[in-house]
Amino acid sequence: MPSFPLLAAIFIFLLSGVRPSHPLQEVHVSRETIGKISAASKMIRCSAAVDVLFLIDGSYSVGKGSFERSKHFAVTVCDALDIGPERVRVGALQFGSVPHLEFPLDSFSSPREVKANMKSMVFNWKRVVLTHPATCYRTTCPGRTEITNSRGNHTQLLSACDSQPCQNGGTCVPEGLDRYHCLCPPAFGGEANCAPKLSPECRIDVLFLLASSADTTLEGFLRAKAFVKQFVQASLGEDSRARVGVARYSSELMVAVPVGEYQDVPDLLRSLDGISFGGGATLTGSALWQAAERGFGSAARTGQDRPRRVVVLLTESPSQDDVAGPARRARARELLLLGVGTEAVRAELEEITGSPERVLVYAGPRDLFRQTRELQGKLCSRPPPGCQARSLDLVFALDASASVGPENFAQMQSFVRSCALRFDVNPDVTQVGLVVYGGQVRVAFGLDTHATRAAVLRAVSQAPYLGGVGSAGTALLHIHDRVMTVQRGARPGVPKAVVVLTGGLGAEDAAVPVRKLRNNGVSVLVVGVGPVLREALRRLAGPRDSLLHVATYADLRHHQDALIQWICGEAKRPVNLCKPSPCMHEGTCILQNGSYRCECQDGWQGPHCGKRSLRGDAPEARGSRRDPSQQLPRSEHPGR
Repeated sequence: MPSFPLLAAIFIFLLSGVRPSHPLQEVHVSRETIGKISAASKMIRCSAAVDVLFLIDGSYSVGKGSFERSKHFAVTVCDALDIGPERVRVGALQFGSVPHLEFPLDSFSSPREVKANMKSMVFNWKRVVLTHPATCYRTTCPGRTEITNSRGNHTQLLSACDSQPCQNGGTCVPEGLDRYHCLCPPAFGGEANCAPKLSPECRIDVLFLLASSADTTLEGFLRAKAFVKQFVQASLGEDSRARVGVARYSSELMVAVPVGEYQDVPDLLRSLDGISFGGGATLTGSALWQAAERGFGSAARTGQDRPRRVVVLLTESPSQDDVAGPARRARARELLLLGVGTEAVRAELEEITGSPERVLVYAGPRDLFRQTRELQGKLCSRPPPGCQARSLDLVFALDASASVGPENFAQMQSFVRSCALRFDVNPDVTQVGLVVYGGQVRVAFGLDTHATRAAVLRAVSQAPYLGGVGSAGTALLHIHDRVMTVQRGARPGVPKAVVVLTGGLGAEDAAVPVRKLRNNGVSVLVVGVGPVLREALRRLAGPRDSLLHVATYADLRHHQDALIQWICGEAKRPVNLCKPSPCMHEGTCILQNGSYRCECQDGWQGPHCGKRSLRGDAPEARGSRRDPSQQLPRSEHPGR
């Protein structure tokens, strides 16, 4: 007796108004349910030997809209099935007044064929096009087009969906005579008519770096893979200028799909399915180091022919090794780093990428799949550079009072770090200082404290939160007297700017100190966050309206470009070499032939009156200086 494989048979009824009985399974379907099934299909597939027959209600009582929704649901379920002759076989039967077998179980052997034929099913009502000329008053109106069923006893106007407006496998659902909406695949859900999303406009090589450690979990790893698949489907096409590779990491990096190896999207998707979960430690720093060394392999090209190279890191777990050094090394090799992760790793991703603008944070799995479009936008965007070629003395003053709170203070620190990344920090170009104020005023570091950008970034992270009642006026006076001075590293003739970030409380006493700084040649911008005291801050804006209002501390990152633009604009303004005065110990600065000189008080001498004279009654020592916008060597700065 011949033996046959034991196949399970499943009948799925998609119908309306019928009470199911054993062994049928009732499923209440909503858009949320369809979304969950679609998301699950990206991570889990049914590969057992099983026959699945969809029984779809195509009767008049269901209506064309519900019929199309049923088709869409069936197609979504098919995404979770490993369709093939030896695995899952799929058939479909439509029933109304009479049943009609759309296609039997053994008709099609690929998912593409099954879904295409499922989508091509037409409503049980036969369409007969009738055109009636209509007569209007004093003119002839366009003909009215109707349809009738095969029995000839029902007419209705043609649906707006008959023109098949939905693209990329989307299902059209009519809403009246001339309206419709599209049920789109996840990758095209945000687009009108499920239109294809635009391919990246720049030439790029993208390496997706997926965390595959024990802390990430298998579920998180599969979620990251599904996100990459969605990105590939939405972004790559025949004319795409992007090439994609994928690597996974835990304690080691494994390049599973080299950049540019697959040009055909289906082949690339199949290769993604074959990437297995690793487990082990979360060594993100090591993975970044290795990605910079060998992540792009033979895809790397030189000269003008080389595309932009991007590493997209997807992780939900904090790293167990240092990430700062490897991230700096990767950025130094002209790699653009982008981070996608949960709130738990936001700060680490900002440190890795170098800017909050290069980080996408999602709240849950569904939120992750909404990030595709934003990621596409970041792949080709280039943040405007800071004032890279201009000398600048820049001081940030952060409100660290109790009215701000430690969490919001941390948001300020992140904002300042991202701004500092836009400047060439060194003693001859940009110097950066930081002052925090709350119950007291503290200089976290002065203008001449740190000579590199990396040192500034570390110092900003270590700035203390103070609490207490803050006074912006006291902080600004402190900056005027003890920070923006030649003795503390300020360079004569170099543009100077102070950026104050405040929640508004404690700013009432700042109008006079702000005026004093501006009169002394220092530009001041006030950044007010939240429900600030608008009138108090408006008085600080000055004649050039140097005031920036931000709704929340989390929104600071969206105003970075505006701040950089303001700073760079101030750096281009004419500089008065005697403001602030480079002369110490009450010496008098005198402009002279494009330069200046200091007339010193009794007992002092030197170019800036910084040295005591040999005799207390010695005549005042005078020294002339060239335009210091050409910069003083650090060794010549007084007070060192």
